[in-house]
Amino acid sequence: MAAPQNHPNKNLTQKPKLSSNVCFMRKLPARLAGLGVLLGLLSGCTYASEMIGVDQPGGAGQSIGPGSNSGVELPVVREVPEIAAMVPDAVRADGMLTIATELTYAPMAFVGADGRSAVGMDIDIANAVAAVMGLTPQNMSSSFDAIIPSLGTRYELGVSAFTVTGPRIDAVNMISYLEAGSQLAVRVGNPAGVNPDDLCGVAIAVQIGTVQQDDLEAMNRGVCSDNPVSIFPYDSQADATANLVGGRVAAMFADSPIIGYAVTQTEGALEEFGPIMDAAPYGMVVAKPDVEFAKAVHAAVQYLIDSGAMAQIAEHWGNSQMLITQSELFTRAG
Repeated sequence: MAAPQNHPNKNLTQKPKLSSNVCFMRKLPARLAGLGVLLGLLSGCTYASEMIGVDQPGGAGQSIGPGSNSGVELPVVREVPEIAAMVPDAVRADGMLTIATELTYAPMAFVGADGRSAVGMDIDIANAVAAVMGLTPQNMSSSFDAIIPSLGTRYELGVSAFTVTGPRIDAVNMISYLEAGSQLAVRVGNPAGVNPDDLCGVAIAVQIGTVQQDDLEAMNRGVCSDNPVSIFPYDSQADATANLVGGRVAAMFADSPIIGYAVTQTEGALEEFGPIMDAAPYGMVVAKPDVEFAKAVHAAVQYLIDSGAMAQIAEHWGNSQMLITQSELFTRAG
């Protein structure tokens, strides 16, 4: 997104600020306006997208449909007793798992059609983790840079497309669950004849301020200086996608989950093109002292991977390319 590591402002050196009381969607595509209400609670089991609450005036939001045209249903996720037994008493006491997410990054996490509810791939994964541990998820909207400083006090878990980095491992425990990088998309069949190994002279759409825009500009200063890439920067990813579908550009360049989601949402108009570049894991975050709880989260994530539930959630959101086969717990003595 707006800075390296695949998400805007994900930098531990920024000064923390208070959680926003109101969620403002900067980049919510208009096509999401038709989302419907998802299934309610079922006795004895949990859908990965239910029990969504947003930290804002008015209390908990309602469960809401996923905004995906993939046709893949979300999994039913049940408590796993041996993993639930790993959860420390301090977390288990109220039966709730308080999860912080920044809701400005479709399809990972964003505000639903009702203007209040949290939806997205990260939301479904976080809620599935809670279900495995026998807890009810309470999804809280936060500004990104307030999540890590608030772990262990306001929030028990942060799930917000955090890229695993050394400085973050120094500050918190991290549990890898997906992998993402940069990727291209073209219209189906690649009618413009784009060569992923030579983008010089190609008209490419990007979202303004993203690492992908930086990468293309760097190419124009280097290997493409004699035949520069025609960079078409747009305020929103939705605009970049629309201009690719409409044929104004030959390709677009974005984070791999954004590309996967755009391919799903355009219903056959676009296709992923070329490999994922500069891939790195996303990690859930747990407060540094809470190592035992981090182990429980790690076990829950690995269970979701092994059971196929993680793959089902990823396929539902059109992002199966993000899957990993082994979760890692990154922890260092504080």
